[in-house]
Amino acid sequence: MIIPAPNDVAFNILAMPVYWYGIILAFAIFVGIICANALFNKINPEYKQDLIVECGSLIIILGILCARIYFCCLNFHYYFSHPAEILYIREGGLSIHGAIIGGILSVIIIHKKYKIPFFSIMDPVACAAILGQAIGRWGNYFNSEAYGYPTASQNWGLFIPPAKRLPEYVGMQYFHPTFLYESILDFSAFLILLFLLNKFGKKMIGLVFFSYITIYALIRFFVERIRIDSTLNIGNLPFPELISIVLFVVGIIGVVLSALFSVKKSDRL
Repeated sequence: MIIPAPNDVAFNILAMPVYWYGIILAFAIFVGIICANALFNKINPEYKQDLIVECGSLIIILGILCARIYFCCLNFHYYFSHPAEILYIREGGLSIHGAIIGGILSVIIIHKKYKIPFFSIMDPVACAAILGQAIGRWGNYFNSEAYGYPTASQNWGLFIPPAKRLPEYVGMQYFHPTFLYESILDFSAFLILLFLLNKFGKKMIGLVFFSYITIYALIRFFVERIRIDSTLNIGNLPFPELISIVLFVVGIIGVVLSALFSVKKSDRL
């Protein structure tokens, strides 16, 4: 199946284009906040209800801000020469890893303000976050960005317009739709995390968050192996792959510690 190139502009308002990227990003954030709120209410009936919706603006602002700063840092050579474009995010330029940092910072603030255990908030937020990521990846499709290597088959691939192709691949037409691969994997991860949250949400605090880090690190590492748009390498290793390795190790350690803490807690009871 050949995936055609889309029009990145959804419609115009007073001659100003409204991009599909922004619409999808807004929808992904909306779904993520509503889902996180519902999961928080379900898992934590003893705490303030609808807390995530109430604090949604904080989560959104910090998430987008950190996602943009992280992206600009990875592309510092370009933005050092074009500083005015740092504020121009309508056509893309947000990093998932940066958004994760922003999400964690916002949960820390909520935890401090409302005196609610950090992981009681973070677990449902992490579960909902990867659902938002699954939706948000379609913004890459409409921007014709974050695609993979050219496909060997003429029956499978994403058509990338010549203007969006990297110079060394200008003669190629069809590329691996890595946005689609990651979207499917992210949604599968959401189902796994949802099961873990419903099954162990109260017994193993932190399990869902650290499982999220572990699973997404695996997803991003292998998808990154196919993508060709890495802007920063450490040696021969793209920076997102290096971060994924670090997150995977942290996630595994966190899952083990969560399990051990749960066992010790059960022994005390």
